[in-house]
Amino acid sequence: MIVTVPGDKSITQRALILSALAEGRSRLRGLLPGADPASTAGAVRALGAGIPALPPDGAEIVVHGRGLNGLAAPTALLDLGNSGTGTRLLMGVLAAQPFRAVLTGDGSLRSRPMGRVTRPLRDMGARFRHLEQDDRLPLEIEGGALRPFSYDLPVASAQVKSALLLAGLAGRVPVTLTEPGRSRDHTERMLSALGAPVRSEPDGDRWRVRLDAPPERIWPLDLDVPGDLSSAAFLIVLALLGGTTGLLTVRGIGLNPTRTGALPVLERMGAKLRIDAEPEQGGEPVGAITAAPTALTATTIDERDVVLAIDEVPILAAAGARAQGVTRITGAGELRVKETDRIKALVDNLRAVGARVEELADGLEVEGSDHPLEGEVDSFDDHRIAMAFGVLGALPGNRIRVRGRECVDVSFPGFWEQLARLSGR
Repeated sequence: MIVTVPGDKSITQRALILSALAEGRSRLRGLLPGADPASTAGAVRALGAGIPALPPDGAEIVVHGRGLNGLAAPTALLDLGNSGTGTRLLMGVLAAQPFRAVLTGDGSLRSRPMGRVTRPLRDMGARFRHLEQDDRLPLEIEGGALRPFSYDLPVASAQVKSALLLAGLAGRVPVTLTEPGRSRDHTERMLSALGAPVRSEPDGDRWRVRLDAPPERIWPLDLDVPGDLSSAAFLIVLALLGGTTGLLTVRGIGLNPTRTGALPVLERMGAKLRIDAEPEQGGEPVGAITAAPTALTATTIDERDVVLAIDEVPILAAAGARAQGVTRITGAGELRVKETDRIKALVDNLRAVGARVEELADGLEVEGSDHPLEGEVDSFDDHRIAMAFGVLGALPGNRIRVRGRECVDVSFPGFWEQLARLSGR
């Protein structure tokens, strides 16, 4: 069976923001029509960019950009809904704009810490005022002239890195960043394609990214967004665990090497995967992934794996619940400040359906079993938690009900229908 998944959420968000900063008309195809990109598009629209509603089928849209410093002061709060990526990237952009703006979001987003972005941006020269609670939204940003900046990120984070690069771009100041590991590099790839002098390279045991001499302008994008590997991972694990009939091929998937960390983890567990290259899209490698039913064995997943598979940890934990042996996940402390505390959510839900699991400070241990998993679980309004337990519930012999399942529309509209077609349940 051959299927596709919606456009990559990370690339979609960046494309919307960069097209607003470009001069001229950008043409974007394959955008994810989920709730998070829609929130980001709404915020960019409120800043003066000409952007239509995102079409549900990923058809081409044209965005009329305003230039690096041509955005307009918003007349109301910028509501980013549940989009942490959109919020943090826009913080970087707004830090260099000559006006004030207030960012807010839904209850989940307002509970998430923002200090790891605001602290370095303050050091660059931006001013922030928390309107209700320290380190949380709603947050007033007063932008202005920024200073050249060098910063060592304590934790590898594509969102923090991207916010600082966008601040340097919009503020026309050089930025040098180092990370303890290489995080996803969509922003660097897109900036390079638009003519910004970005360099990314190893620096001893760390990773260095430099934006030297930012350009006066960036040109419009002409971009096809590939399918989201993080979404495809749920269907791949479904097939590996015998939830589909025979082979499953997911086509048109972005295979950026900073995003494929889940694949070698699954292969260590014994997964039978085939990857076939397809034409690149917008500087991103693309391909098809074919998965066959496999008897998985447990593995150890540490911080080196997690940095390249942070969004796939929930489905890897679900795979561990069906693998032979005990799967141990560590180095995933960042999951405690996602849409929910994903570590606690995974542990509570795995216990609720009968799996043996132990919570760790920065991860978990789960013992695999072929016994039926049954029960009711909570999504905690987190799309990746909902989809992970949706996959487990679709496996033969399991009966799992997911509360709050509509939250998957953030990243994978049509997930439940796709899951039902593939599993026959």
